[in-house]
Amino acid sequence: MTKTIILAFVLLVLQAPLVYADWFDDLKAGGNAEDLYRTLYYMPKGGDLHNHLSGAVFPEWWYELALAQESRGYHYYTKVRINNCRNHGGNEFGWAPYYLIFRNIAAFEYEQLNDCEKREYKRLDQLNEEEKSAWINSLKLDKPHEGREEFFQTHWQRLNALLFNPWLQAEILARNIKTFSAEGVSYLELQVDVRGATNYDGTAISPDEASAILRERLRQKDVVETGMTVRFQISLLRFTPDAEEELRILYQFVYDNSDLYVAVNMVGREDNDKGHPRRFLSTLRELRQQYGGVKLSIHAGEVDEPNAHVRETLLLGADRIGHGLNLITDDDTMRLMRHGPYLVEINLISNLLLGYVGDYSQHPFPEYLRTGIPVALSTDDRGMWSSTLTDEFFVAVTEFNLSWEEIKLLNRNSLAYAFVSPTVRQALLDKYDAKITRFERRMRKSGIASLDAMPETRNFVCGRYALCF
Repeated sequence: MTKTIILAFVLLVLQAPLVYADWFDDLKAGGNAEDLYRTLYYMPKGGDLHNHLSGAVFPEWWYELALAQESRGYHYYTKVRINNCRNHGGNEFGWAPYYLIFRNIAAFEYEQLNDCEKREYKRLDQLNEEEKSAWINSLKLDKPHEGREEFFQTHWQRLNALLFNPWLQAEILARNIKTFSAEGVSYLELQVDVRGATNYDGTAISPDEASAILRERLRQKDVVETGMTVRFQISLLRFTPDAEEELRILYQFVYDNSDLYVAVNMVGREDNDKGHPRRFLSTLRELRQQYGGVKLSIHAGEVDEPNAHVRETLLLGADRIGHGLNLITDDDTMRLMRHGPYLVEINLISNLLLGYVGDYSQHPFPEYLRTGIPVALSTDDRGMWSSTLTDEFFVAVTEFNLSWEEIKLLNRNSLAYAFVSPTVRQALLDKYDAKITRFERRMRKSGIASLDAMPETRNFVCGRYALCF
């Protein structure tokens, strides 16, 4: 009799994970996309490990928060017409084409223009409703003909002066933290640049001074009350002529500011061969002779052609790979990464909108996940996609039929591979486990009825999945 009871108990324990997730299987089987979305929105989440702060800002936030900077003396102008004041399409202030509507400049830059060029611009606070709508739309990737050319060659160049005000950056940081917190996210690892910051009059603000402004904003009550753990990476534009010297500067900066900055990331189009991974191998080996503790999370494999960039990026010392789309073309590296120490940061919405996959049936994410390559979902540049981290999970469940256990694995991976101390990492994991256990208990007991109302959705899931709220 005793053996029978023990055997029954063992069988019950072995079957528990399947029974445990029955509620989620039933939810998926019901086919109600709204119920699924609500569940994923209110579900406790781990972290977002691949997030460019300047691309995480919804365009209407940019507009609102840029105007609020007038109290600090910052005034912005945006180009609303082309008067052909120049006889060429050369760069204006060094990095953007002259023929680019809705390029933003600061007042001190405006004053340097000749009269013809001044007539091309209008103060941001003086745009009419049609111009304001067009300005906002210019920062979204929301048209069928738009893709990576629009994204890489115009979005950042349009933002321009908005990127160099550290107080504005601090406010978009706070807004993002609070919004991610509302989605149940507990950790953010943001790519935040503090180089090139300026006062309203154009005088320089050093990276250390800009970082101090961000630190101060993180200490304010509204951010602290979210309970969010936040760390920063700093980005290197990989194909510039002086990228090696810039890498030396950034590496030391992260080392000197390790309380907040945890990693260097290499960004920029990988189809520009001047930024190939091996270019930086000798420089990184030199830097590791001097500094310890600086992590690398590097964009690799975000390209159409098969190549060895993921493998070579691991050779650089990267612990995490951003995108990793063409990893699937490299059999040896696929085998190396199974059940291994390296994580791939998956950005489903970004990859589709930038045309790296034509549809989700081409995406390697489920192959990575289900062959044991560590992966986590992230948002990349959600403001420009008009999406959220919930949307990434919704896409993954809808397109790849994720189980509840796979969803939890993705969330735990996003904390287990975070660039934080072992103590902080364990605390984040423990906190997540406690939250998700309570959530599961509530869903098993009361189901959808236990959740709050459907949240407001953004353009991506509205347009692709007809979830418009």
